[in-house]
Amino acid sequence: MRTATQRFIVVGAGALGVSSALELRQRGHDVVLVDPGPVPHPRAASTDISKLIRADYGSDAHYVELMELAHAEWLAMNQRLARPLFHETGVVVLATAPMQPGEFEHDSFALLSARGYPLERLDARAIRERFPAFSGSAYRDGYFNGVGGWAESGEVVRALHAAALRAGVTMAPPRRVTALLDRPGIACDDGTTLAADHVVVTTGAWVTQLLPELADRLAPVAQPVFVLAPDDAAPFRPPQFVPFAAEIAKTGWYGFCANAEGLVKIANHGPGIAIDPDGGRQVPSVYEAELRAFLADSLPSLAGARIVRSHLCLYADSFDGDFLIARAQGRAGVTVATGDSGHAFKFTPVLGQLVADAALGVPNRFSSRFAWRERTAARHEAARYIG
Repeated sequence: MRTATQRFIVVGAGALGVSSALELRQRGHDVVLVDPGPVPHPRAASTDISKLIRADYGSDAHYVELMELAHAEWLAMNQRLARPLFHETGVVVLATAPMQPGEFEHDSFALLSARGYPLERLDARAIRERFPAFSGSAYRDGYFNGVGGWAESGEVVRALHAAALRAGVTMAPPRRVTALLDRPGIACDDGTTLAADHVVVTTGAWVTQLLPELADRLAPVAQPVFVLAPDDAAPFRPPQFVPFAAEIAKTGWYGFCANAEGLVKIANHGPGIAIDPDGGRQVPSVYEAELRAFLADSLPSLAGARIVRSHLCLYADSFDGDFLIARAQGRAGVTVATGDSGHAFKFTPVLGQLVADAALGVPNRFSSRFAWRERTAARHEAARYIG
């Protein structure tokens, strides 16, 4: 049953914000989207040339089920766009030794196989022949998953923002929200205030600036991202080179095939470093040294490639690696959607639905996992390297 029309303010126009604003508008509500601008914002985590789209989550069926919904929506989104922004190249998951139970690679292979994914198991010889850019001695086991690939993340945000505006979402003049009001509503850095029936906070690594009570459960963490320009991009294009996870739970390293400009992105899904989200984004030199060492061992033909740019990508890291998509306790008319922990973007086509459900009090089968919760024992997503 359709609820009565409400006025929503969505704070933050990254992937979570624009998808939430669009979904709420499609459900018939009045929506104002507030962001410092421009959109995509250059400092937002979702503003990048690529993000990994994978169903591989170790033994965690919860995220696999969510990815299966998102995958169908990625394909449907491609049909609505002038050109596809999700590229289903497949993903290769690599291990330096035979995969063992309890490890990310083995458990992902076992769970996805049980769910009917047509995975291709790869031994050392198959890896060398199928993906020759990888060192012939580095990886001895792994698999290729044809379900997945990569998305042009910044362009996805741009497309969703345009769709939201076409649907009737109002984009406020550029401004930064400085406080949540009790009415509910927001106060902004230009001295203005806006009232609404409900406020949805999707500010990523900046979330504790508006909801300081979450500081014991969420923290901004920076991860290094490198974009390289090989002399010849052809060996780094599909099908002989696809997005990869290189024993990621033990190293953090993952990467992408060359994009249309011939650029190869390599990043680390590791411990990261604590950071002020408003601070600098220069990558510490130690990370470049670690990148070069990884490339020398794993992708020797990229080891000397020029780094055309690098930056620190911010995670809103939750204590348990799970998202937080829920009504804020103790704050009437406020919903928060955060805690990406470095693995949320891949679910963009369905996250807006989960956020709208939370704001409107509509239960779904993912609600309990992403509920408002107190800090308990630390956990992490299966692919995350924690040192």
